[in-house]
Amino acid sequence: MSFYTSLSGLKGAQTDLGTVSNNIANVGSFGFKKSRAQFGDIVAASRTTAGQGTRLKKIEQQFSQGGFEASSKELDLAIAGNGFFMTRDGLTGGSTYFSRNGSFAIDSERYLVDSNGSYVQVLPVDPEGNVTSGGITSARNLQLPLTSGTPRATSLMELSIGFPSNADIPADRSQYSGGYTFDRLDPNSYNHSTQTVVYDSTGKALPATLYFARTQSTATGDPTNTWDTYLFVGSEQASAGGTPPTPLTLEFDAAGALVSPTAPATFSPVQPAGASAPIGLTLDFGAATNQATGTFTLASLEQDGFTAGKLDDVSISEEGLVTATFSNGETQALGKLVLATFSNPTGLKQRGDARWSVTGDSGDAIVGAAGEDGFGRVQSGALERANVDITEELVALIAAQRNFQANAKAIETANNMTQAIFNLRS
Repeated sequence: MSFYTSLSGLKGAQTDLGTVSNNIANVGSFGFKKSRAQFGDIVAASRTTAGQGTRLKKIEQQFSQGGFEASSKELDLAIAGNGFFMTRDGLTGGSTYFSRNGSFAIDSERYLVDSNGSYVQVLPVDPEGNVTSGGITSARNLQLPLTSGTPRATSLMELSIGFPSNADIPADRSQYSGGYTFDRLDPNSYNHSTQTVVYDSTGKALPATLYFARTQSTATGDPTNTWDTYLFVGSEQASAGGTPPTPLTLEFDAAGALVSPTAPATFSPVQPAGASAPIGLTLDFGAATNQATGTFTLASLEQDGFTAGKLDDVSISEEGLVTATFSNGETQALGKLVLATFSNPTGLKQRGDARWSVTGDSGDAIVGAAGEDGFGRVQSGALERANVDITEELVALIAAQRNFQANAKAIETANNMTQAIFNLRS
């Protein structure tokens, strides 16, 4: 029986050696959890007989947390505390896996996937980022939108301008038969200009230019202080009233306050080259526009149109909230990463690539979001290393080797004893 007793020891040492070797081999695998082989003795049937060797009871996973490795990739995530990321290997259902490896990326269809191509699961949220539906049945794949919002054509421009009271009239009107002539291509025919961008109904950006020309000055004996405002969208001039296009006249009193127009002024719609539809603009100079000593000053110029924003960036908070930022400045909450815990995580079944699945021993997954009671927080720009202490594993490797040698020596000794019996002479 000593042969079989030592043989069980050899098999046990070999299993222990394989377990330790696997731990060492995966020291560089993100999210990997080390294992430990547990053995028990085989009890003899008789009280007068020694035990019959050892047997493998189980190979138990050790779910202690590994250290974090910093990463420059924002979609590399680590969980500080309890919890597993949840993934599914199909767009509509598929097998469910749980992992501590947060090496995520965006695939060609804009889905958030793990390193195996499985779809990372999130919980739905409202615009403020609050979870609207919990539980594992509410988990869904996360697909990033390309754009945000519906484009809106510009209809209102709000301006605040300081006009110089000492500005000259741009040309001697007496040289023109029929009065003052404006030409946007001639800088001598106006005092100042400013340009902005407006949008048509499809969100296409178009240049809009305002030209300001002083037409009367009380300092030169004119009865009023007036400026003409010319509005061009692209190369098309909008009219403040009538045909051919006419400018909008601004009038200031002796103190420099704007006295006309007293309300926002609407220009006729124009459709420049490239515009999908006519654009009608209203100019509101507001109460802050005035005429005073100094230089021409554009204090503010705002317009109410915008284009649909293009996806610019994706960020993930400590609470696992995935937020998309778009080129038009809008942000959109897309979902909260699902985290799962288990009453007995050592009962999870290994699936390879630092993934596990539910078993009867592990219990059902308890699903929630990062930062809630019992769940850790998500750290972006980091990955969890394997929880393998290479020094401990090397010591365990030596111990397993010595155990194997000792059992082999026991077999050798038993063989020598048996050989001695064979060599007895009667």
